[in-house]
Parts: sequence; structure tokens; C-alpha cells
Amino acid sequence: MLNISSVKKVTGDSAEMRDLASRICRDYLNGAWKKVTAQNIGFKHISGGLSNLLYHVSLPDDLWKESRFQDEPREVLIRVYGQTHGEGALEALITESVVFTLLSERNLGPKLHGIFPGGRIEQYINARPLLTKELADEKLSVQIAQKMATIHSMQVPLHKEPTWLWNTIEKWVHKCDTKFLANAPEFAKSILDRMDLWSEIKWLRKRLESESSPVVFCHNDMQEGNILINMDQEQDQSNNNSEPNIVIIDFEYCSYNYRSFDIANHFVEWMYDYTEPNHPFYREDCSNYPTEEQRQLFIRAYLDERGSRENPNEVMKEVEVFALASHFFWAMWGLVNAETSKIPFGYWEYACSRLTCYQQLKHKFGGSGQLKRKMNDYTI
Repeated sequence: MLNISSVKKVTGDSAEMRDLASRICRDYLNGAWKKVTAQNIGFKHISGGLSNLLYHVSLPDDLWKESRFQDEPREVLIRVYGQTHGEGALEALITESVVFTLLSERNLGPKLHGIFPGGRIEQYINARPLLTKELADEKLSVQIAQKMATIHSMQVPLHKEPTWLWNTIEKWVHKCDTKFLANAPEFAKSILDRMDLWSEIKWLRKRLESESSPVVFCHNDMQEGNILINMDQEQDQSNNNSEPNIVIIDFEYCSYNYRSFDIANHFVEWMYDYTEPNHPFYREDCSNYPTEEQRQLFIRAYLDERGSRENPNEVMKEVEVFALASHFFWAMWGLVNAETSKIPFGYWEYACSRLTCYQQLKHKFGGSGQLKRKMNDYTI
């Protein structure tokens, strides 16, 4: 029987983890997998760190040739969960596991092959995350809109009220106490000293709720790093007319939320490239915010997929308002992580960038609640 303590203790590509991976596959997979050993499996540690450890495990050629099960995978991904300490960590892990299972059953994500104490076995997809510039590709944008619409149509056994957004923001702001902000660099203090975060939450909540945006099951972080494209298909030059095959991953922030938060957040992510190798490890280019035509294309594809007769222009106005929430939410995320995260990233810079965008976008609203100028004129 698999010992959960074994999963937690072994890390990296150690001999112990290789042996454990072979035992997991024998116990939870069928057919040729019953004959794998630590010596004959293909084994590669493909990522890991502060969250999960991921391993690519494959059948040796001789066992694959004698495989008799049609749905038997030749290769799988073993995910070993990281530490589950901290407030709400266990609840978040359970939620993510339930959502992953539902997505697998509905062919919206990788197939689930098994769940073991401390992790799970997933379908291995030879894929890469999209590049920021690829979000503007028309075919890809339409597919992303359709995937988002399908996710928004799901019925998931979670709390159905849109409290996650406000609870999360308030939890993060509570952590930004006087002592915390005293450690902020001067460029951050110059922005934070001019803001009353609690007053901003009160104003923002009232403004968003006035839009009456539908509440649906949302991903809440649909940026390019969480959108994978199948590399096997991409490398197949014989079928250039085929539609790109994309998969949405990482439902860490999923919840029932306002429909337009998900759309607005995706649009805002067009401006941010997280592949910058040097500090602050991201690039911001506000000129990349989708044009009116690009937003129309996305929203029409989204509404068509949902079978909605809503006016795309009205939805677009609603989405523009929710860009405020995206900026404020991730600004608070940056502030909290600036003091706690060990991952190399310019959290202070990022938080200040998003707060600056929030302030400037808020300033563009007149007394009527309409934007003073179009979002495709959005500049800093």
C-alpha cells in the first residue's frame, strides 16, 4: 500500500522517487503498466519547487508493443502535491482536485488516470504555453473565447455566490498592515501613501455590482502561461489548415465569480509578458491591450459558444469596467507576495504597476459611469 509519507519526503529525480513512481503506476494503471519497474520506466523530473513536483513517466518500448488496452496511455504525468500548510490550503487543494476531475470527464482538460495519497496521475500532453503575442492570433483568440464560454457553462459543486473575489481581496489587504508597508521600497510607498485600500474596496464593489454581471464558474487567471498548445499538432506541417488544439490549465484561482472579471482579466493579460529573464521578470506594454475589433471578435465568439443573444457592445462596456477589478486584485496579490514569496519576481514593481493602471482607469470614468475614452486608447 502506498505510504503518503513516502510521497512527501522524496523530491527531485532521486532513485527513491523513481522507485515510487514505478509503484504508483503499477498500483493505479492497467495493462502493461503492471510490469513496470524502477529500472525499465522512462522517468524525467520536469518541474517543481514551492508548489508541485511533476514527473514524465513512460512505458519502455517492449512493454508498449505488447500493450492490449486501447485506452492505455504510453506516457503519463505524475503530480506530487507540495506542502498544504497555511490558511485555506487544504480547501483549495480539494477544490482544485474536484475541478480537475470534472474537466477531465468533460474533455476540457487533461485526462485523469488516477488519484493517490499525495498526488494524482494525469494525461501527459506534449504542449507548451502560449506566448503573450500569440493571444492576438485570431484563431487562437476565438478558441480561447470558446473554451472560456464552455468553462462558464459548467455547474460545479462550489459556493455559488461571488464572494471569492471580495474575500480574497480583503484577506490580502488585512495582511498589508502598517508594519508590512513600512518595509515597502520608496517607489511603492509613494503610491500606497496616497491610497486608502479599504475605501477603494468599498467603491470598487459598489461600482462592479451596479453592472449586474452574470455570476458563473470562472477560471480567474486565464493568461498565456495557463493556456497550452499541443506541440505534436503544431509540428505537423502536413495539415496547416487544422484548428490549433489548446488546453486550459491551472485552476488554482477558480471560483464562481462575475463573468466579466474573467474576460476583462484575459484582455489585461495581453499587456504583460512574464518571460523577461531579468528583474523585474515581466514586461508591461499597454499598447498591446486588445483593440476594439479584437475585443469584439473575442466577445462574439464567447457569446456564440454560449448561445447568448446579448448585445456584444453592451458586454464589452461591462468588461471594460471589470478591468478595474483585475488591476486591483493582482495589485493586492503583488503586495502580499512581495514579503512572503521566495520566487524571483518584481512583486513590488508589479503591484505598483497594476495600482497605477487601476488609478488611471478609474480616473477615466465620468459621473455617468462611462469611460471617457475608449480602452484601445489606453496608455500609461
